[in-house]
Amino acid sequence: MIITRAEHRTEVIPFRARDNTPLSLVHVTSPVDPVKGPVLLVHGSGVRAELFRPPVRTTIVDVLLEDGWDVWMLNWRASIDLDPLSWTLADAAVYDHPAAVEHVLNATGAETIKAVIHCQGSTSFTMSAVAGLLPQVDTIVSNAVSLHPVVPAFSRLKIDYLTPVVKVFTPYLSPAWGYKSQGYFTRAIRGLVKATHHECDNTVCKMVSFTYGSGRPALWSHENLDDPTHQWLSGEFAEVPVTFFEEMGRSIKAGHMVAAGNHAELPDNLVAEAPQTDARFAFIAGLDNHCFLPESQQRSYNFFQHHRPGKDSLHLIPAYGHLDVFFGDHAWRDTFPVILQELNGTKEPNT
Repeated sequence: MIITRAEHRTEVIPFRARDNTPLSLVHVTSPVDPVKGPVLLVHGSGVRAELFRPPVRTTIVDVLLEDGWDVWMLNWRASIDLDPLSWTLADAAVYDHPAAVEHVLNATGAETIKAVIHCQGSTSFTMSAVAGLLPQVDTIVSNAVSLHPVVPAFSRLKIDYLTPVVKVFTPYLSPAWGYKSQGYFTRAIRGLVKATHHECDNTVCKMVSFTYGSGRPALWSHENLDDPTHQWLSGEFAEVPVTFFEEMGRSIKAGHMVAAGNHAELPDNLVAEAPQTDARFAFIAGLDNHCFLPESQQRSYNFFQHHRPGKDSLHLIPAYGHLDVFFGDHAWRDTFPVILQELNGTKEPNT
């Protein structure tokens, strides 16, 4: 049976993180009963679980359901479907992801779970895994960045010099300022973006590039997006706290993820020792990513290879960037098969 959005049965399930922060899981089923175990989809920063169900003809959720998986999408504390707060990746690693995994396992009765993780959902989930906080996760497909964030030079300049300025005026940056203002400062940012970005007529698309990367556009290639998806993304990006940019800035300088705050559950240095997880990782990177350079995933793959040669895999995908891996018009043909093969354990680890 071919699964499309029309066949999805969607249930939104509220639950609490381990620090009592309200989160939610979106459980998606279809008329075809799952014959495989649960898979958890984890979005990036300032977006939401619906990131994985764009208006393309075939989504990653569709192909997972068709392949027999029990699909759960997590709205962690970075989700725009939740009340905004000043979160950090370390908070998510310690409080959100272990609670989500526990909830899904309790709901399904499964003993293990697999995960497809993207961007800051990937960094925080990987932090949690390598710290030994996710022992029930046995396969992790990571897109764009995980333990070693590497960004273009201009992005480093923005993080180092623009973040302190933004912090004076607002605790958040938001691509949604492209269509709704929240005072003079937000209008000034929008004006700056309009004056310097001429790649398309979608102001939110341009605001996303300004906020997250160095390209025009930064997170996808326009050639990979159909018109409905390019318009849809205008409603899919909102507030990201300055605390995140500060944490990411420190991590970029260190060359690996550095946890913010005081979390005894996380090691002082996340890459000083072997990963405390038995999960097999599949690292994916679009070669045209102008948010996090492909070198990010290459470095993390090398780190895992050093400690457990031959277990994990790396996939560098030409003609794709950051998010078009999931909502490109032809992602069903170019990227989804890689994800399915890794979840099914049918792709041989490469060296």
